[in-house]
Amino acid sequence: MLSNIGFPGLILILLLALIVFGPNKLPQIGRAVGTSLREFKDATKGITEEIQEELKDDVQAAKKESIK
Repeated sequence: MLSNIGFPGLILILLLALIVFGPNKLPQIGRAVGTSLREFKDATKGITEEIQEELKDDVQAAKKESIK
């Protein structure tokens, strides 16, 4: 969805944000967006690690059963 924006569209979005929020609020908004993305990334990393650990345990259990 966002990959189809392109450079001119990105410039337009940034100009609109500058007009709507003003130059004083943009750094605060950028920090908030960055923090939110970092938290989302950390949460998804934790979930993927849990899933990988469960799959690893299932594979080990299946190997033990196939040996018997």
